[in-house]
Amino acid sequence: MTEVKPPAKDPMKSFRGVQSGALILEAITVALALPVIAQFGGGIGSGKGWTVIGLAVALVACCWIIKRPWAMPVVLVLQLGLIAFFFAVPAIAVIGVVFLCIWLWLLWLRRDVAKRMAEGRLPSQQV
Repeated sequence: MTEVKPPAKDPMKSFRGVQSGALILEAITVALALPVIAQFGGGIGSGKGWTVIGLAVALVACCWIIKRPWAMPVVLVLQLGLIAFFFAVPAIAVIGVVFLCIWLWLLWLRRDVAKRMAEGRLPSQQV
């Protein structure tokens, strides 16, 4: 068997950048739901408002832990936290469902890149 040459650049490092970008976009989207809570959810100063602000801050904070092996379960738990808002503010739950689908797709892509890297089929591994 031939030895698999490691890629010149670590593709997982740039993939962490994609994940961090998705977290920032999600935090912005969640924060943009604050006017909905201000109008229909009892105000920004209510428990719902503070919870949404906390979730947005937690999503941004996940950018600093994204390289840790336990970061993805944390991100998925935050998605479930957004979906749990279904009974309080359904608009937040919709955001959670949309981004849960995005995160599942990103996890599939990460697995595919890792598999192709192990097989030596990435373009940067070609001679």
